[in-house]
Amino acid sequence: MRATFFSQIIPLASVFLPGVLGLGGLPNKIYGVNLGSWLVLESWMLPQEWLDMGGQQCSDCSTCIATEFAFAQAYPDTVDKIFEGHWSSWFNQTDVDALVAARINTLGYWIIEALVDRTTEFYPRGGLDQLRRGLKQLQKAGIVAILDHHALPGVAAVNQQFSGKCTSTPAFYTDANYHRALIWTSVMTTLSHVDPAFANTVAIEAVNEPIMDASQTPGYGDFQKNFVKVVRATEFLLGVPTPGFGIPAPANGNFTAMLPNVDGSLFTDEVRSVLKDAFPILLRLGAVGLSKKKTQLVTNFMDINWQWNSPSNPADASIGPQGYDNHLYYVFGGVADANPDAYMTSICNLNRVQNDAVLGNSPLWFGEWGLPVQFNTTDDFLKQWADAQKLAYGQGAGWIFWNFKVEISDLAGDLAREWSYLEGVRRGYLTKDPSKYNDPNVCAPYIIHPSASASASASVTTFDTSSTSVSTTPASVIVSDSASTAASDSTSATVPTASA
Repeated sequence: MRATFFSQIIPLASVFLPGVLGLGGLPNKIYGVNLGSWLVLESWMLPQEWLDMGGQQCSDCSTCIATEFAFAQAYPDTVDKIFEGHWSSWFNQTDVDALVAARINTLGYWIIEALVDRTTEFYPRGGLDQLRRGLKQLQKAGIVAILDHHALPGVAAVNQQFSGKCTSTPAFYTDANYHRALIWTSVMTTLSHVDPAFANTVAIEAVNEPIMDASQTPGYGDFQKNFVKVVRATEFLLGVPTPGFGIPAPANGNFTAMLPNVDGSLFTDEVRSVLKDAFPILLRLGAVGLSKKKTQLVTNFMDINWQWNSPSNPADASIGPQGYDNHLYYVFGGVADANPDAYMTSICNLNRVQNDAVLGNSPLWFGEWGLPVQFNTTDDFLKQWADAQKLAYGQGAGWIFWNFKVEISDLAGDLAREWSYLEGVRRGYLTKDPSKYNDPNVCAPYIIHPSASASASASVTTFDTSSTSVSTTPASVIVSDSASTAASDSTSATVPTASA
């Protein structure tokens, strides 16, 4: 999540499976929560623990020990042990049990340690083992996972904790760092197919919240196409059926041995280079063999409307199953006037799903959203605000809430009231069954109906609450640890889904 006073980290979300599988093994309707601040730590969410670990707080996160990069740089000899303690305590079996009763965390590129330049980049080691541990626990609970590349090589966002390092000069948007991100993509795709711990992984998101001005993200459209090609080429070499391509003779997933024998539009020079660079890493990880799934992963991008200034359309990159993500936070301004009526009028007439569908960005889910507002509010309004957002975001493929929890401490104050899903359920703002509502007609007084003369061109939001019924068995998790400030009318959220 992006905010003016903290940085974003990879979010984890879990979804409840409605009994019918949708796109690529995702639930037909996603209800999830982000597992934020787990594998990518956002210190604003756990202020007391961060200080106890040895971190610092500051208004400009680039000027103190506010991120994993700064922490590892300051404490090179103890960072791995300290973060092992955090990873083990912030998200564990107790939390899984709570989610079952009521994405995994998003991932930083440094979870694949061979990609880190230890002379200039500073991050804790050991995250991949923790990811395996968490995925196994989620898998046992029947929760599937979306892996979200939240913190990119070189840093992809300006002064955001979710990127792993706060900097005013992001360097992700270069050929060298695009290449590193694609190696990460091939490695995570392979793990998702051959490592039993990753059996519940159904999707990979390419980039969390790229810079919104597309003129500042040169080459991003080509990266989107290469991302999909790397996923599909990796799957092809692992024996996964790929439309338009035959199945190669089994070679035990040995990319180096198989590449000379394959051809076609997937295997561009860049894709071949990525696969060759990924294979030694996979050997070191023991991730070899053919796919145990034999089904394609869902490729996932922030939607086209996340950016402005002539952005590339991720739909142009699609090969096989693909989904789209959008994030919306009213608390950061720019969406509606700061009062309850303006908020409700805005959200009850939201047409983000329809607008994206016209541009081919469907199915769309809202991968981050929450209850924070810009004004002092009542418990009754937060119930209405929760219902209205769930109705709006449920028009698409579903939603993932930010976050599954935040720290409860004197220093954190009442942060959990509007940012914690589990606390929201406890207080009654959010229903225990995520497919239900405190008031399914909450939007009725706020819907703006078009005049007869404008009816042909106007877009009106309508809600069919009968179509969102699902069982409460947790089935999907988005592993992603991020919070984002979106001064737009698009939001994403997931409840019990994991994204990494």
